[in-house]
Amino acid sequence: MSVETKTRARPAALLLTPGAETRIADLMSKAPADAVGVKLSTPRRGCSGLAYSVDYVSTASPMDEKIETAGGTLYVDSASVLYLIGSRMDWVEDDFTAGFVFENPNAKGACGCGESFTV
Repeated sequence: MSVETKTRARPAALLLTPGAETRIADLMSKAPADAVGVKLSTPRRGCSGLAYSVDYVSTASPMDEKIETAGGTLYVDSASVLYLIGSRMDWVEDDFTAGFVFENPNAKGACGCGESFTV
């Protein structure tokens, strides 16, 4: 008797819009020579407790979530994944501001300025 195991693809920790993917490609085109990608993390700061931070990374951690895009790799900090599962990451530009915008179903609140969130 053989046992058949079924595996299914694990969904990415977060979804990237085409705008976010284009911005990652733009960042990687200007990246320092030792950069292997950009990394999303949620450090503790701001009035609500956690903030979104995107920085160049020169060493990939095997524990980080790795999301390949056409223009480069986005790493999600392993300690931040639980706060971000199911989120959508977009890049928005208008006449007054430009930046990554997150739709995070795990966020229970945010500060008035939008810089930080709580789960």
